[in-house]
Amino acid sequence: MKSSIFKRWDWTKFDINDPAHRVMLTKQLKYFLAIPDKFPNALYAHVKAFQADRAEYQKVAEALKLRAFTTAADFPASILPLIEKFQQTTFYDDGWESIFDVKDLASQRRNGFAMLDVASGIAFAKTQTGEKAKVYQLQGEKSFIWFDRYSGGLNWDRTLFDDEEYVTIEDNAIFYRNAAFQSRAAVYYALIEAVGVAQNIAWQPPTPAALAVTDRGYNAVRDANTLNAAALNIINNTLNRGYGVTPGNTTFIVLAPMQLQGRLKQALSVGLDVGSTAEKHINYNFQVIITPMLSGAGFATQYYVILPKQKMKVGLRMDLTTFADFDILSYVDTQVGWMRHGGAIGDQQQVQRCAIA
Repeated sequence: MKSSIFKRWDWTKFDINDPAHRVMLTKQLKYFLAIPDKFPNALYAHVKAFQADRAEYQKVAEALKLRAFTTAADFPASILPLIEKFQQTTFYDDGWESIFDVKDLASQRRNGFAMLDVASGIAFAKTQTGEKAKVYQLQGEKSFIWFDRYSGGLNWDRTLFDDEEYVTIEDNAIFYRNAAFQSRAAVYYALIEAVGVAQNIAWQPPTPAALAVTDRGYNAVRDANTLNAAALNIINNTLNRGYGVTPGNTTFIVLAPMQLQGRLKQALSVGLDVGSTAEKHINYNFQVIITPMLSGAGFATQYYVILPKQKMKVGLRMDLTTFADFDILSYVDTQVGWMRHGGAIGDQQQVQRCAIA
C-alpha cells in the first residue's frame, strides 16, 4: 500500500519492529509536518524536492483562499491535480500570517526579541544654511517578547501497525499537523481580540442621513461607513510614526468571523446610491480575511480593521519539531512535537474593532 501523505513510502515494506524502519517513519513525519510552515525547515531548506513540494502546497493554499466556497469546476485545469494531491490534508488557518510581521528566528540563539511600543519620534524639518540637522533618538517604551514553548503529542497504538491500519495512522498524522498549526494561529488571533476598548469603532450613521432602516442597503451603507471610519482612524492615529501610511498605498486587513462574510461583501460593494455599484461608498483599500478562530466575547457581532505588519510582530524561534519513543507500558509509539514562538502588538492603534449594530 502506497502512502497518500508520505513521499515514496510503501507500507507493505514497513516493519514496526525494525528500529531503522521506525526512524525512517519519524523522518517521513517530520518532512510531512514541515511542508506547510511559513518558513522552510532548516533540515530540508536545501532539498530541491522539499522546495518543490512547498511551492505546490502554497499554490493550492492560495488558490483555495482566493476561491473559497467554490466547486472544483471553478478552478483552472492546471491547479486541479495539485488540489487532488493535497486536498486530503486540511489546510490550517494561516490568515494571521498576513497580519503580523512574521520573522524566522530559528537560526538565532535567543530567548526572545525586543520591540519599541509606540513611535519612532523621527521627523524632518526645514534646515537653514549653516544649521545642523536635528538627530532624533527612537522614542517609546521597550518591551521584550519572550518565546514560549508549545507542545502536543501523538500516540500511535502499536496494534494499528500490527493490524495494518495505515489509513488511520495517516489520518492521525494529518490531525496532528493541523492541530499544531491551528494552536499557533489561535495565539495570535487572541492577541488581536485582546486589543483594548479604546480601539472600538461604533456602527456609523448612514449616508444620506435620511436613509431608513427599511431601505435597501441600509446595513451595507452603515457598514461601509464604519470600514471607512476605522481606516481613517488608523491613518490619523499613526500618521507621524514612520509607517508611511496613505489612503492610496495602504491595504487594510478586514479580519472577520465567518458569520459576517456575506455582510462585509455587501458593504464593500455597495454604491453611493445604494442600488448601484458604479461608485462605491468605500474610500480605502481592504483585503478581507475570514476565519473561524475568533472566539472572544461577541465575536460574531464585530470585526477588525487592521494596518498589517509594522508594530505587529511575531518571531518563530523553533519549527514544529518531533521526537519519537515507544512506551512499553501502554504499547504506543509516541510522537511529541514542540514549537517555540512569541509575538506582540506594539501599537494597538493599528487595530480597530468595528461594531455591526
